[in-house]
Amino acid sequence: QVQLVESGGGLVQAGGSLRLSCAASGRTFSSYAMGWFRQAPGKEREFVAAIRWSGGITDYADSVKGRFTISRDNAKNTVYLQMNSLKPEDTAVYYCAAVQMAWGSRRQDEYDYWGQGTQVTVFS
Repeated sequence: QVQLVESGGGLVQAGGSLRLSCAASGRTFSSYAMGWFRQAPGKEREFVAAIRWSGGITDYADSVKGRFTISRDNAKNTVYLQMNSLKPEDTAVYYCAAVQMAWGSRRQDEYDYWGQGTQVTVFS
């Protein structure tokens, strides 16, 4: 069982930056690939980024590539999402998710554990 708790969301002006964190419980964090997803009002939840259980290999949605960076610190049981050059269309609830595999795909149904989400609001 893994519990995930996101933090770091907030209100930011377009062009600004935020860093989301996702803290995981348990002692086997390094055996989980991690992903970030988001859900904007009135829209379905969508993939944002994923990282291999050991780090090093990442994947990004085209809409965030070059602006967002996913990383992890297995010693701290934490995965991060650094978000730069934020746009109003990045406004959403952001969720982290975990799957006990080396690599997490873009498919939400492959992830076993989810956090409660953190709100990010970007205003112009």
